[in-house]
Amino acid sequence: MPTPVAGPVQCDQLHVMGLATGSTPLELYKLISESDLDFSQASSVNLDEYVGLKPTDPQSYHYFMQEHLFDAKPFKESFFPDGTNPDAGAVTREYDRILARHPIDLQVLGIGRNGHIGFNEPGTTFDSHTHRVALTPSTIDANARFFDQPEQVPRYAYTMGIASIMAAKRVILLAFGKEKAAAIRASLLGPVTPDVPAWVLQRHPNVTVVLDVAAASQF
Repeated sequence: MPTPVAGPVQCDQLHVMGLATGSTPLELYKLISESDLDFSQASSVNLDEYVGLKPTDPQSYHYFMQEHLFDAKPFKESFFPDGTNPDAGAVTREYDRILARHPIDLQVLGIGRNGHIGFNEPGTTFDSHTHRVALTPSTIDANARFFDQPEQVPRYAYTMGIASIMAAKRVILLAFGKEKAAAIRASLLGPVTPDVPAWVLQRHPNVTVVLDVAAASQF
């Protein structure tokens, strides 16, 4: 029998990991935090960040990742779009340069009830790269539960574009709950349309979809 490996397990084939935020990947991050995986030689790039929030703001995605993953599993380096910079052109150009220097080996994705991935809302072109987006009312409503007052919910975000996501070597799409069932069905079985941004994953050569029974209820 092989000798058990002692100590942290190095992720030798995972140089860059693309990370999502929100409630969907929380269980995954909990499992990673409790594992022997070692990301100290790997880099991470985040899908998105709210415009106007500092990294120290408890509602920023930088803070979210620190709390739910990085404190337990630090990476060699971690990158986010700069939500404090109102110059959208400067932020998006710089993040595209970061992504070019750090090609993603594995991208973790959730999906919105309207089929968005990252903050790529319905109507986003499939050739989009990092951009500033005005969040739709449905996305703002979905995010409101994380804020004390509805008016505190940011209206804009910087996000990787659909082409940025599709450049990842491998994608894991997670969806849980009945409210995601329609979006999952449209994404995996529906016709070609930018009205369901996650549909583009049908064109990716290496996608793993993880659903619970409720999210898979329309199959």
